[in-house]
Amino acid sequence: MAQLDKFLTVMVTNHAESILLIEGDVATLQKDGVPRPITRQPLSGAQLVMLLKEIAPAASAKDLEGGTPASFRYANTDGDFFVKSAHTGGRWHASIALHEGNGDGAVATEEPAPEAAEPPPLPPPPARRGSGAMKKKAVVEPEPVAAAPAPAPAAEPVVTVGQNGMALRLPIAETEEERVDAALADMNALLAQLVQRGASDLHLRCGEPPLMRVDGEMIRLDAYPQLDNGSMELMIRSIMSGRNRQEYADKNDVDFAYEIDGVARFRCNALRERKGAAGVFRVIPAEVVTVEQLGMSPEVQNLCYLSKGLVLVTGPTGSGKSTTLCALVDLVNRMRTDHVITIEDPIEFVHKNKKCLITQRQVGVHTQSFRSALRAALREDPDIILVGELRDLETVSIAIETAETGHLVFGTLHTTTAPSTIDRIIDQFPADRQDQIRVMLSESLKGVICQVLCPKIGGGRVAAREILLTVPSVSNLIREGKTFQIPSVMQTSRKLGMTTLNDSLIDLVDQRLVESKEAYIKAQDKTGFANLLKGRGHDTSFIDGEEGSNKGTPVANSKVPPRPAAAKR
Repeated sequence: MAQLDKFLTVMVTNHAESILLIEGDVATLQKDGVPRPITRQPLSGAQLVMLLKEIAPAASAKDLEGGTPASFRYANTDGDFFVKSAHTGGRWHASIALHEGNGDGAVATEEPAPEAAEPPPLPPPPARRGSGAMKKKAVVEPEPVAAAPAPAPAAEPVVTVGQNGMALRLPIAETEEERVDAALADMNALLAQLVQRGASDLHLRCGEPPLMRVDGEMIRLDAYPQLDNGSMELMIRSIMSGRNRQEYADKNDVDFAYEIDGVARFRCNALRERKGAAGVFRVIPAEVVTVEQLGMSPEVQNLCYLSKGLVLVTGPTGSGKSTTLCALVDLVNRMRTDHVITIEDPIEFVHKNKKCLITQRQVGVHTQSFRSALRAALREDPDIILVGELRDLETVSIAIETAETGHLVFGTLHTTTAPSTIDRIIDQFPADRQDQIRVMLSESLKGVICQVLCPKIGGGRVAAREILLTVPSVSNLIREGKTFQIPSVMQTSRKLGMTTLNDSLIDLVDQRLVESKEAYIKAQDKTGFANLLKGRGHDTSFIDGEEGSNKGTPVANSKVPPRPAAAKR
């Protein structure tokens, strides 16, 4: 049964003259000259052509696939229909009307159309409700008449455009609430697919099918149709709260959290870009991850038992900083009897009270900013404070002062090595304050965990961690401004639990968890890591070919070959 057959049944049952399909708009019944919306979501050009090709004869289907309009007859058990399509104004238009005679089977025949056939008339343009609001179909209301209402269809037909049983569903829709409900169902289904596939992120863009990041690689879900702006707006706004919708309308981007009971929580970012609305959704597992599951060393776990100090978890975006912090807070929650305050934007992992009292505050919902929440936390009897991001100078300054006054503070930064983390903090302050901050940091900083995620052999990802613990020798180097000497101390202090990123990466290669090339790409000190690979007999063929042309400085082969010098952009 063709998917359009369900629309045709609705048309015949309601005694309508025709069905009008227009790219970028909802499908409508034309009855007594009045358009009546019959779908919840607008049709994209690809969807419209897909629906027509399914009922078209071979020659017309070939024309449609090539972007050429076609007209033909189609018969099924509901009757004999004439289908006329056109492509004008950069959009596809199609009308389906009853033809003389009745068909007793699904038959499609060619019907040449006049060359100068006029495209079907456009319905009134959709009305907008302010900047960034959802589109709503404008319908011309007829004069009231004393006519009996048209009989309703026996059951609400649902057309699924796409594969795998989930895409943009097109059921009968009369109200905006129904359209939002359908968009919410589509959004929930996509997010559930995200979790089922073991992916980390879902990307939605206009003119593209959904994309998912699986093991660090972007995968395009070609079985799904391309998304248009109307569908995107409905789907994204359907999972927002009223405050988030207002912020999205005012600023064109917003961060928020969303939860599907029994599935997972999601960290969401909605934005507008060149092609229209867009969104990125990251999975936050429903179950809290433990330090044992992440393979945290005993030295790192011991940081959770400190009574005061500053512990930083750093790394690039998407390196698992939030997951590591979650595991550390969970260890505190299981082993200590304290008050823990978390300040996040948005709240990601939800911690239930175990031995500790956990207070979780979201920036923009429960507090105005990180710095205001951190300043207020000192009056809320905390023992441990987690700051989701040390974004600005004032927040960093308060965090250091808080760590000095008898509290344990966890925070994150987007730095790639432990020494660069210390430099980044100090460099944020004016020159006349940097000496003072060096002294304060040398006393308050207790540890830096810098991590990066590497693709595992056989699928999945594993974290390589650089660990710096502030023993007296490290504190002296921070105080004297000699952070460039810290890597040497880390290399000679492995027995104390410290490790450099290169050492962590080579351990993963030795354990056959990560390919040597993938580890080399993630290394910061590539020359040193290349020497480690060679010294342990690992494959370095991907490096050797580059050494001659780079005078001993290896450069990793990327998946895209380097562009010749003469190539044009």
